[in-house]
Amino acid sequence: MLEKIKALAKEYEREIVERRRYFHMNPETSWNEVETTKVIAEELKKLGCENVKTGFGETRCGVTADIGGGSKCVGLRADIDALPLNDEKDVPYKSQKPGVMHACGHDSHAAMLLGAAKILTRIKSDLKGKVRLLFQPAEEHGLKPGAQALIDGGALEGVSAVFGIHSMSTVPAGELQYRSGPFMAAADAWELVITGRGGHGSTPETSFDSNAAAFQVGSALQNIVSREISPKDAAVLSIGGVKSSSYVFNIIPERVEMVGSVRTFRAEVQDHVEEAMKRVVKGVSEAMRCKADIKYNRVIPATVNDSESTELVKSVAESLLGADKVKESELIMGSEDFSYFGRVVPSVFANLGVGNAAKKCDFPHHSAKFDVDESVLYLGAALHAAFAWSWLGKH
Repeated sequence: MLEKIKALAKEYEREIVERRRYFHMNPETSWNEVETTKVIAEELKKLGCENVKTGFGETRCGVTADIGGGSKCVGLRADIDALPLNDEKDVPYKSQKPGVMHACGHDSHAAMLLGAAKILTRIKSDLKGKVRLLFQPAEEHGLKPGAQALIDGGALEGVSAVFGIHSMSTVPAGELQYRSGPFMAAADAWELVITGRGGHGSTPETSFDSNAAAFQVGSALQNIVSREISPKDAAVLSIGGVKSSSYVFNIIPERVEMVGSVRTFRAEVQDHVEEAMKRVVKGVSEAMRCKADIKYNRVIPATVNDSESTELVKSVAESLLGADKVKESELIMGSEDFSYFGRVVPSVFANLGVGNAAKKCDFPHHSAKFDVDESVLYLGAALHAAFAWSWLGKH
């Protein structure tokens, strides 16, 4: 069956590429994917998919649909949102919307899952259960994650496992990278306000210098990871921006604002970093006669892959791509709201390489020149369909 699935994927290769180019030319940002949703839903209905549902998170964005029937159900997920970025590529399928671009491969994700839908409808009689297609909006939003909105909207009702693929321009085209257990980091965001007493730059002794406190806090925060977290645990604490209440050469500002992020993989490390940040910020600021208010927001959980599902992905990928094209991934400090699915049911996320320097497809994600090697997209469709068929057959 796996060879048949691969052959069907190859048969639909041109359609998959054409659909990807359509999405690339017509991108929509998080929670604005109205037309993208409409196009996907119409195509799924034409294929004969059942229970086609649109609109999640109190919007008109996002699509779910079913193929097949039975008591067991496996989910396949693709995100569909673009980024607020100008497309700087010189290609026929360049974005037609100024300031909006698919710079993270979500256009290819949607196209691959539509390709998988075509394959699965062709082999529906051979499925030992049901496949739930999850076309998810707003992966890039962060503060209002589309994955959680799908869950809240009942998209995982009856689903026993979920599989997803991310196109990666940093991975050679046609190579699949997998990892069991922790895979992608949790993303936390923090905001800090340090308040002192402003004054004249010539008489600092009359002020409580919020700038000086901010400099000391910023330096002390870096010691949390280097001095309090074990070298065997991965963690990143970054300061994203600093802004004073005034920006004049001879004024000491009353207030300084800072924002940043934290990336971790284990809950214990996440807890420690949050507690330590609050302790350090309070202590250093008070020592410098300032007050501090820090808000710590846990935005995206860590993506943790189910071991059994990961082994199935590895086996399926080796059959479709060849064992030499299937490799274990390193830990990835980036984050993905696919992680929300894994908090409800066993899930597995893998990276499909779409990088190719000869085709100018090696620019990093979120780059204005990001592109994918389209010659491997049919393999992504095959991987989706093959995982679903294999998982249902096993369970």
